[in-house]
Amino acid sequence: MEIAYQPYIDPEFESLIERIYPPRVCIDNDSCQDCTLVKVDSANKHGILLEMVQVLTDLDLVISKSYISSDGGWFMDVFHVTDQLGNKITDESLILYIQQELCANRKGGISQELQNCLKREVRPRHVSTEHTAIEMTGTDRPGLLSEISAVLAELECQVTAAVVWTHNARAACIIYLEDRLRGGPITDPNRLGHIEEQLENVVDAHHGVGERRSLRLITPVAGQTHTERRLHQLMYSNIDYAPCCSCTDTGVGHRRNCTKIHVSIESCKEKGYSVVNMRSRDRPKLLFDTLCVLTDMQYVVFHAAVSSMGTMADQEYFIRHKDGFTLDTEGERHKLTQCLIAAIERRVSHGLRLDLCTHNRIGLLSDMTRAFRENGLSISRAEMGTQGETAVGSFYVTDASGDEINPLTIEVVRKEIGGSVLVVNKSPDWTPRSPSTASMSRTSSGSIGDDKPRFSLGSLLWSQLERLSGNFGSIRS
Repeated sequence: MEIAYQPYIDPEFESLIERIYPPRVCIDNDSCQDCTLVKVDSANKHGILLEMVQVLTDLDLVISKSYISSDGGWFMDVFHVTDQLGNKITDESLILYIQQELCANRKGGISQELQNCLKREVRPRHVSTEHTAIEMTGTDRPGLLSEISAVLAELECQVTAAVVWTHNARAACIIYLEDRLRGGPITDPNRLGHIEEQLENVVDAHHGVGERRSLRLITPVAGQTHTERRLHQLMYSNIDYAPCCSCTDTGVGHRRNCTKIHVSIESCKEKGYSVVNMRSRDRPKLLFDTLCVLTDMQYVVFHAAVSSMGTMADQEYFIRHKDGFTLDTEGERHKLTQCLIAAIERRVSHGLRLDLCTHNRIGLLSDMTRAFRENGLSISRAEMGTQGETAVGSFYVTDASGDEINPLTIEVVRKEIGGSVLVVNKSPDWTPRSPSTASMSRTSSGSIGDDKPRFSLGSLLWSQLERLSGNFGSIRS
């Protein structure tokens, strides 16, 4: 047997630079009239950009612009942010929270006192971090979620939160559970094995031989992957991007519900980068979704500029693979293009939105999904969670053919569920947002041809880098 020897590296050494040069964060409310500038200056590491965007999006802040530079092992970024109503960030407790949360070298996390000042727990909506989780991927089939939730109810499992995405006939969901009788996560190995076996039977019944599918139960662990990032990873592993074809600059779509997402990848030989240009309709968490793909596919963002123009968003990234190579083959460029388009489309909400707000009880998700299935409705996306004794959530539903849903059907479903389900809006393409919502959270059903011509953010980026670097001189931690 061959024995391989590797040098021992103290784990503390990897964080040495961060401890010597801790991140500096400045919240600037004076430079711009209509937004707050969040300036970050820190040692660079893979994934740091995504981590920072994740902090801001989990706070429901809107990022309208961002300028990024991370050459030379150092990371500098400026985020233009507002709240959901387009106002500057003036709450002192929120400002302090952002400063502390963006400092990756902190020990012990955010204090409970500061958390209480925010008057809410900061995490993605309808997500639990203390309970057993089910991760499932497979073919999107009618009734699958209904049967899974029915089995969980029979096994005395209380659903505390659930998030479901569908895209290109593929589905991924994360369901959080607690023990109905004892409360808290389910940790008994025998019971976990029995639950997994019963769920496997349901999933197998909905999938033919050789079809891609997966299912596993996970107990709470420290450093658990962000739920929405994990959903991107699950959909990627489910190869939901394969049917996608990139749109060209002529605006030719790839299917009936084309979202007109334009992606081009070029080579910048003089700088040694691959340049990714994207144009799409603006919507919430667009930047987060894009960075999830680039980070999980092991691409490093060295420079970037992100901006919105009316209802459209432009993103430009100067990237290399983590191993230092650029995208030199057509196959690499094509796959990245497909994955970027898929990441943007996954969060697009097709169908009629139904908001749930009712007293939480055992089997609620099972009863709801059964009512949908029995009345010919399919779930295209869903989020459900609990706030105390109340269950809240949103379901986007269509009929079997994707056509308009009969209002009488909705009334029947509401009576069967017995809770308060409200029709919020119709969303055949993109979820509409309030007109008062600022920049990067606006959406529209208008076509690309209605907007101003696209400008190159590359020239803007290079002209701004020197000025931005100078601005970081006054940043205080």
